[in-house]
Amino acid sequence: MLKKSVFTFFILAVTVVTALVGSSIYTLYSKKRLTVDPKVKEISGIEFDKYKRLWAINDSGDKPKLYRLNQDGSIAKEILVTNAKNIDWEDMTQNTFGHFFLGDFGNNKNDRKWLTIYKIENPIDIKGDTTEAEIIKFTYPEMDGTPIEPDKRNFDLEAFVAFGRHLYLFTKNRTEPFDGITNVYKVGDHAANFDAELIDSFQTCTTLEKLCWITSAALSPDRTKLVLLDSTSIWLFENFKEDKFFSGDVSRIDLGIVTQKEAVTFYDDNTIVFTDEEFKGIGGNAYVIKLDEVEKKVIRKASN
Repeated sequence: MLKKSVFTFFILAVTVVTALVGSSIYTLYSKKRLTVDPKVKEISGIEFDKYKRLWAINDSGDKPKLYRLNQDGSIAKEILVTNAKNIDWEDMTQNTFGHFFLGDFGNNKNDRKWLTIYKIENPIDIKGDTTEAEIIKFTYPEMDGTPIEPDKRNFDLEAFVAFGRHLYLFTKNRTEPFDGITNVYKVGDHAANFDAELIDSFQTCTTLEKLCWITSAALSPDRTKLVLLDSTSIWLFENFKEDKFFSGDVSRIDLGIVTQKEAVTFYDDNTIVFTDEEFKGIGGNAYVIKLDEVEKKVIRKASN
């Protein structure tokens, strides 16, 4: 009788786990719209130009290039930034004027003292296949040249947005033990050397860094919504005051199974596009969600 009970429990457990995994897979892949060309299999930043055409950049190891994607995911055009290097490109954003910003600020080991952002014109204004960038440099004042202690390793960076005349940088937490906090730093949006100013922080989770460290960010075209991306979720911030992004309402959108989700942007004020990198045959896709259709778990409502 005991053996039968154990066997029954085992079967039920397997059934439940299988159902949960299946549901999680469906949650993600029901949103898939296209498979990205293998040439940008390490896609780390995306943005739409003024004609609503999708552009992408690769992570470290590629040339300093932007790629325009067709609606089927194939490459329509490449643009080389002639005065740039791709040490570790990690995100792309644009301001209200349409300038694109390319973030060469990946800092996995927390040992890069000076980091770079390249500012270029909107790709529709680039007539050929090359352009030059305005160069923005910044450093963290907290990094004094000495090795960073494990519990202070919060100077990696994969996410930023342009808001007003500044760029806002959201750190990818690598603390040991992991405390789940993304810090927000501010720098100017023009060519200069800046000390990044720490202005705020937000805690995602403390369970496992690979589930909830921040890998990309985006602002809606009307600048009223901010989203942060991690491996399983989109964090949505609304009704914030000025650049205090975490002062308003906070919601979480479940994206299903864990994949290497690295880039997010808005198509319009209601439509979000995100991508994941290809890894061992999994990922390498672009997905679409509409905010008025997805389920949003409320994390916090703004106080009056």
